Order: sequence, then C-alpha cells, then structure tokens
Amino acid sequence: MPSLPQFNPLRLRSYIFRLPLATRLLVTAIVGLWIAAIPFPWLRELGSLSPDKFDLTQMHRLNLFPLTHFGFFHMFFDVFAITPLLERFEAEFGTIVTLSLFTGPFGLLPGGLYLLLEKFILRGNTAVMGSSVWVFLLLASEAMKTQKANPNFSIGPYKIPTWTTPLILVLMTSFLVPNVSLLGHLCGAAIGYVWATGYIKFLVPHEKILRWVETKLNLLGRLPHYVSVDQKTYGRYGVLPTAVPLGSVAREPRSPDVGQRLGP
Repeated sequence: MPSLPQFNPLRLRSYIFRLPLATRLLVTAIVGLWIAAIPFPWLRELGSLSPDKFDLTQMHRLNLFPLTHFGFFHMFFDVFAITPLLERFEAEFGTIVTLSLFTGPFGLLPGGLYLLLEKFILRGNTAVMGSSVWVFLLLASEAMKTQKANPNFSIGPYKIPTWTTPLILVLMTSFLVPNVSLLGHLCGAAIGYVWATGYIKFLVPHEKILRWVETKLNLLGRLPHYVSVDQKTYGRYGVLPTAVPLGSVAREPRSPDVGQRLGP
C-alpha cells in the first residue's frame, strides 16, 4: 500500500528562507494587510475594487485589491497558490521588474478591465478582492510558454490545447468554490496571455536602465535575496561569495583525474 507523503517542517522552513526578495515583500504585504484588517475591518472596504465606488480619487483600489482578502482561508489559499508562481516569475525577470509590475500594471490592467466589463457591459456592481487575479495571470503566462514545447495534452481520446489550461481552472474554481469572481479571474488570465505574447513588455524599463540602477545602488551587495535582472552575467542571486583566498587555487596540486560534469 503506497505511503502518503509526510509533512516535513524543515523543508518548509528551508523553502521559506530561500524565497527571493520581491516574493517575500508581496506575500508579507498580503498577510500583513489581512492581520491589520482584523482590528480595522474598514481596510477591506478601502482595498476592495467596487465599480460604483470607483472614480479618479479611488485609484488606490487598483493597487490594493490584489493584496486585500475577505478572511483567513481566502488569504491562506491565495498565498499558497501565488508564492511558487511569484518565485518563478522573479527568478526569470528579477526583483526590480517583479516589484514594478505587481505594484503597478499587474493590478491596474486586470482591475481596469474588470471595471470596464462589470460596470459598462454587464451593468453590475460586484466588489472583488484577492491575489487570485495574480494567480491566473501567472498561470496564463506559464501556459503560453509551455504551449511552445507541449502544444497539447491528452484526456482520453481528446487533445486539449495547453494554453487553455488556466481557463479550465477558472471554470472549475467558479463551480467548486463559492463566492469567487469568474469575471475577475478571466480578466487576470487575459492580461497574463497578453503579457506572454510580448505586447505589453514596454511597461518594463529597458534592461540597460535596470542594470545601471542595480550597479549604482549596489543592490546585489546591499539587499539579501535580491535577484539580478542580468541573469546572463550574475545568475539568479549575483556573484556568490567565496572563502578561498585569491591565488590559493593555483597553488593546490591538480588531480590527474578528469573532472566529473554536473548535469546532462
């Protein structure tokens, strides 16, 4: 009889300590805002994206609604889903790009699209909040990348296009989980598809500018768990420090055996 995988708190602790900087900050903001809303419940109303209450003086709602949650389980499951996706995104694009997008366009674009459709097309007034909009945005982006290597997956005799996976999950979530916004999730997925096609990559500052900022402020040296935008030169976490004194490697006797290659 197969044994169930056992929960290992040490592995969880190691995973949390390895999270990159932007992922830590965004997850901390989500959890912190939920904690703050316990003694101050008006914070939920302040951060919710409500079509009838939105005008030019309420632009902060477009930035706050992905960080705001109705209750503990809403927050917990969103954090559980968004953390590995954010970590993967930050590892690919860097800390500055991740923070600039998730505190700006990745809230403004799906939120603005939701307001447009809900208020002017559907004539509704359903308030939404929660980082699940980011979950489906990132899932859509990942599905488009996976599509290039695996265009289809099979379910019995049927071949399903890989890019439709987030849409299937949106529908399943809407049927299985009560009080979720189908339209809000679809808006998040739509922006993820557009991002993956490259049409809104202009929202990210040029790589030369980002490298100049990193070098000028010495972000790699000052900020722990910072991910450089220049993956080709520095790798994920910059140049790793070494305890071997300069020149000592040359004085070591060289092994006559051929070294073993790591990886394929």
